[in-house]
Amino acid sequence: MNDSLEVGIDEVGRGCIFGPVFSSVVVLTLENNHLLKELGVNDSKKLSSKKRNSLLPKILELSQDWGIGQSSVREIDKYGIRHATELSMIRAIYKLKLTPPKIYIDGSLPLRLWKGKQENLIKGDTKLTSIAAASILAKVKRDSLMIRLEEKYKGYIIQKNKGYGTSDHFLSINHLGITNMHRKSFIKKLDLFN
Repeated sequence: MNDSLEVGIDEVGRGCIFGPVFSSVVVLTLENNHLLKELGVNDSKKLSSKKRNSLLPKILELSQDWGIGQSSVREIDKYGIRHATELSMIRAIYKLKLTPPKIYIDGSLPLRLWKGKQENLIKGDTKLTSIAAASILAKVKRDSLMIRLEEKYKGYIIQKNKGYGTSDHFLSINHLGITNMHRKSFIKKLDLFN
């Protein structure tokens, strides 16, 4: 892989109490980096759902390469959220056609499972277009899964809360109980049912 390419990685759903954690990696040329920035690619949290969905086809079209990985609720509960997030990141990287010479990771925690060059950037999704694009890709794909899971897990308002621990979500848990898609390790730490 060319050294001039920018390879950014980000995760979505780390703080949720329901569902898997998703990670995405996006590889951009300098030219396409600028094009995506001009189109409005930014930290996914700063964009509306409509804007993220409209940007996704452009990100996929203008990316040199991309990958998505996830880590299941079972892995999160078994290994802890940090290790599970790292697994999802590694799975995303392994989907790339070529091994990146260096990856830029959103946040302060190094990817311990990656032996190649890496650099952490706090608020990286506001600093590098590749990380911002990765955050959008991961967010759109995870949100899409949450919308589909709404059908199976009715009453938990998953389509609206996307698996985060909102007051309505906690009320639903109190009323309906915990499902196999809830992160029991998270809920236990919140001491809701002890």
